[in-house]
Amino acid sequence: MAKSSQNPSAGKAGRRRPSGLSAARLLAVQALYQISLNKKPPSEVIAEFLEHRIEEDLEGLKHASVNRPLLSELVEGVCAEVDDLDDMLAAVLDEDWTIERLEILLLSLLRAAAFELSARFEVPARVVISEYVDLANAFFDGRETAFVNGMLDRLAHVLRAEEFGEAAALPDIT
Repeated sequence: MAKSSQNPSAGKAGRRRPSGLSAARLLAVQALYQISLNKKPPSEVIAEFLEHRIEEDLEGLKHASVNRPLLSELVEGVCAEVDDLDDMLAAVLDEDWTIERLEILLLSLLRAAAFELSARFEVPARVVISEYVDLANAFFDGRETAFVNGMLDRLAHVLRAEEFGEAAALPDIT
């Protein structure tokens, strides 16, 4: 069962303090979740997070060290490319799943990760996968973490095949 159904900032106790980059990813997923629910413009949500939410406690920690440029880049990038990102994710979903079937928080997390894999080539694919699997573990219990790992691994092997020493396994989905 997902921990996130009521509160996307809920997480496991005892997690280490996130780095500025990890905190940016966590807040970006939360911002994308909020945008999906409230249909607010990305710039308004980013401003709210930078002015107010960034100082809130999450798991008993302050996120004042969050990487603000990365937070903005992720939220704005995902919102600008949401249709392409959904197409990328749909291409690596199992046949019996659709994007519409995914819970909003899970989809927000996958979109952010897909954006990083497709646009932030300076970050190794394995790092992106690890970061978002950690986030999934913070937000969810059980199967969702394995689902995120599998989805991102398949997507990374398509988008970043050269990092894995292989040719693209699927047609170009970018």
